[in-house]
Amino acid sequence: MTTTAPATVPAHGAEEIQDAGHVDVLIVGAGVSGIGAAHHLRDQLPDRTFVILDAQDNRGGTWWTHRYPGVRSDSDLFTYGYRFKPWRGQSIAAGEEILAYLDEVIDEDDLGQYIRYRHRVTAASWSTGDRRWTVEVTEGGTGQQLRFTTGFLWMCQGYYNHAKPYRPQWEGLDRFQGAVVHPQRWPEDLDLAGKRVVVIGSGATAATLIPAIAGKAEHVTMLQRSPSYYFAPPTTSELAVTLRALDIPAEWTHEILRRQYISQYHWLARTSLEAPDELHTFLIESMRPLLPEGFDVEKHFTPRYRPWQQRIAIVPDGDLFAALREGTASIVTDTIEAFTEHGVVVSSGEEIPADIVVTATGFNLSVLGDVAFTVDREPVDFTERVTWRGIMISGLPNMAYTFGYFRHSWTLRVDLVSDLVGRLLASMRDKGATMVVPTLRPQDADMQLRAWSDPENFSPGYVMRSQHILYKQGDREPWTHMLEHEQERDILPQADLDDGTLVYR
Repeated sequence: MTTTAPATVPAHGAEEIQDAGHVDVLIVGAGVSGIGAAHHLRDQLPDRTFVILDAQDNRGGTWWTHRYPGVRSDSDLFTYGYRFKPWRGQSIAAGEEILAYLDEVIDEDDLGQYIRYRHRVTAASWSTGDRRWTVEVTEGGTGQQLRFTTGFLWMCQGYYNHAKPYRPQWEGLDRFQGAVVHPQRWPEDLDLAGKRVVVIGSGATAATLIPAIAGKAEHVTMLQRSPSYYFAPPTTSELAVTLRALDIPAEWTHEILRRQYISQYHWLARTSLEAPDELHTFLIESMRPLLPEGFDVEKHFTPRYRPWQQRIAIVPDGDLFAALREGTASIVTDTIEAFTEHGVVVSSGEEIPADIVVTATGFNLSVLGDVAFTVDREPVDFTERVTWRGIMISGLPNMAYTFGYFRHSWTLRVDLVSDLVGRLLASMRDKGATMVVPTLRPQDADMQLRAWSDPENFSPGYVMRSQHILYKQGDREPWTHMLEHEQERDILPQADLDDGTLVYR
């Protein structure tokens, strides 16, 4: 018999482990992935008990921890929003708007009663004899150690290491007399007025932050080691304006716009592989008229890699380029030699004066939340494991994880993965199975193992830095991942759960 985990736990000494109850499904993470998983679970298998654990003190994951000025989506919300929940705002949305959208989902589905905030999962142990996971948790407010048990573990914690952002070490950084800020740790009381700000980085964070602070600081310099690709779509979709003026149902508008944006993403992904030079020219030439006259596009905006080998940064209405035209922001493309007391010296010998340095240098990947996994008391080394369709891991029973798309909206995959996990749980029920394990077949024994991400496919710094700690993929289905949405929207709904790669017991 299953019982729902209690909403509160009596205070005890930190050394005592408190039993927190048993649930059918335990979801880790109350961000976009976890909230979406909980909705689909309730919709598809309403008889299952579940709980959602999150280490943060509120919902939203990235949207809760990232509070730097101007933080916004770098995907359109018609596809970043859930399939089941129409988005009614602008196509590109601010962080607080996305949080408000998630709040609506939580309220409409009455999910608040199932979420336990400040519950950091530290270990997960599977017992084949008991057919269950034992999950060790630290309650952040009290330090109380809790123990949950569950029949199925669903990891939806995302891929950021929220506690340890990536901070390169530069010579002389300790000499710098100004403030050094990482976007993941933005101080609420940081005064930008009259300050010279250097933002190190050229990705989505820098492209978002710089326009938001350019009018507040004396001047903002984007210091980049190498350029990134940018695209400047309108904040407001003309088609959305037209459809809303016709006063048609919001669900229709949402579906039409969703299909339009999906089609655009498919074209971008396809063209990046089939005609990268064509896409390169399209992206560069679409930027050129938005930049100051005579701007050195070759130096500052021509990347060394093909389009979509790293993410394309979205700058709605070209706001980053507007800051460059207005002279409130500038770009330096060079490598850092050292910090001085009052700025940054680059390889050319130039010293860029700074009162504040923002290290928009990216983040570190986290392998399934850095949780210590064991199976029948044996520690799990993920570098020796293989993914099953980017949803399960070989040799780990009754465990799924949600990982979204890089080239498309993350949430498009949240919906697809949730459908497949629901189908898998229903299949276990129908078979009378209490255990399912992705297992290599005899014909897979000599399968070539490949890196988590093929550098020729997707090679941003945060991925390349983490390859050595990540699980692998194979050279054939279903042991691959990082497929495009255009492929998976057909593959995952039709995936054969009885092809011999899933062993039921």
